[in-house]
Amino acid sequence: MTRSAFENQYNRYSRYVYAILIARLPHGQAEDVLQEVFLEAWKRLGDLRDDASFGQWVAAIARNKTVDYFRRLKPLQPLEDVHARRSHEPDPILEALQKLPEAYRETLAMRFVEGLSGPEIAELTGHTHGSVRVNLSRGMALLRERLGVKTNA
Repeated sequence: MTRSAFENQYNRYSRYVYAILIARLPHGQAEDVLQEVFLEAWKRLGDLRDDASFGQWVAAIARNKTVDYFRRLKPLQPLEDVHARRSHEPDPILEALQKLPEAYRETLAMRFVEGLSGPEIAELTGHTHGSVRVNLSRGMALLRERLGVKTNA
């Protein structure tokens, strides 16, 4: 894959990857890890067997980077150091979102943080439009429940 083709893939998938990261990482960390993900993807481009599967491949790298983030964090930094790095308190809605099951967490982050439509989410994730719609609906219901929001239904 050429540098130009990789830049096109970055432009296409960076919002998707950012949504995955923001749904998993502490407040303010997603931007840095996003850059790490695409640097790793560039270095490991030879491992990609099919250019058409780039989205799922880079999403897997992103999920692995979040695991690496927490693995590095635990033995190296006391908890008070992590809190001292935060510029302000995280959003309670984002914290609640991060505690949802993965399918809902990522789908909601793509929709409400990155502003992607249902069809765009389906295209990026490889899920059907119907399953994305179900995940958005169930995820919102669970998020409302966890935040104590009452609905008129």
